Formats: sequence, C-alpha cells, structure tokens
Amino acid sequence: MNPEKTGLRVASVFFGLFAIGHLIRLINQIPVQVGNHQIPMGVSCLAPIISAILCIWLWRLSSVRSTR
Repeated sequence: MNPEKTGLRVASVFFGLFAIGHLIRLINQIPVQVGNHQIPMGVSCLAPIISAILCIWLWRLSSVRSTR
C-alpha cells in the first residue's frame, strides 16, 4: 500500500467517525458549546451528510487502481 492510498483511507475513516459523532449528537440531542457560543442542532443535520459523502468519496478514490 502506498502512502497516498494510506492517507486517503485514514482521512476517510476520520470523516466517517465525524459523521457518526454528529448522528449520535442528533439522536441524543446533546448540546455543544464552544466558549460562549452554543452550536445549533442544524449544524448536526448537515454535517453527517457532508462528512459521509466525503468519507465514501475518499475511500473510493483510494480504491482506484493507479495507471502509473
């Protein structure tokens, strides 16, 4: 396995974990506060969709055979 493929797979796993974390936040209605700012639940509605798409895209990109 080459370094580029490993990097894409690691990034894909992180995006997948990020998506799962946001889904758990949505299901359990867990409040998140950064400093004095409350993060709205709307962020956790959009974030798992975007991160899941990135997860799948990076994983598929790492699976493509190189032509070199």
